[in-house]
Amino acid sequence: MKKPLQIAIDGPAASGKSTVGKKIAENLNYLFFDTGLMYRVATYAVLEQQCPLDDEGKLADIISLADIQLQNNSQTGETDVLLDGKAITDLLHLPQVDANVSLIAAIPAVRKLLTAQQRKIALQGKIVIAGRDIGTVVLPEAPLKIFLLASAEKRAERRYLENLRNGIPSDYDEILYNIKQRDQIDSNRNVAPLKPAEDAILIDTDSLTQNQVADKIMSLIDQ
Repeated sequence: MKKPLQIAIDGPAASGKSTVGKKIAENLNYLFFDTGLMYRVATYAVLEQQCPLDDEGKLADIISLADIQLQNNSQTGETDVLLDGKAITDLLHLPQVDANVSLIAAIPAVRKLLTAQQRKIALQGKIVIAGRDIGTVVLPEAPLKIFLLASAEKRAERRYLENLRNGIPSDYDEILYNIKQRDQIDSNRNVAPLKPAEDAILIDTDSLTQNQVADKIMSLIDQ
């Protein structure tokens, strides 16, 4: 049976897109590409340079000059992220990045820069690509589109526990607040708002484990 060359997985912050996407990619021996990492790198870059977040021109200039590289780590199975040659993967879920990534991602010039890069990578084929606008903007021709749903409270709990496992001091209430703010920004921005593609398959993950979500998607692929 022929498998879809591209599988798009969209959903709000901390809905499990990355974890589930990695499992699917491993099962199929496909490349996994988390586009959200690119926006997090961009956010980290502008915060590092202490750029005013309301100076859209300067923000775009910083991001256009940033050397962002994503590399699959054959030993860990994870995606390593480098900014100007510096490994920053462990810094991309810091609270200050969480709090500002949606603001940066909502800037049209930033989205234009990064979307072009994402689409170029996605069209290489045999890829599971996760984000917030993959099925609607980056890769609307993807033969299989999934949209993951989960309550803000469940997503905050997941991110809180993930941060604790990674040794990142975190406050659940702060994470919940940031997630709700990001949902508001992501869903109401003028450019590429967060929404399911018309032909996306919706999966509510609140009561499902990540393995169960992955199994459900694999059953759709097999169909």
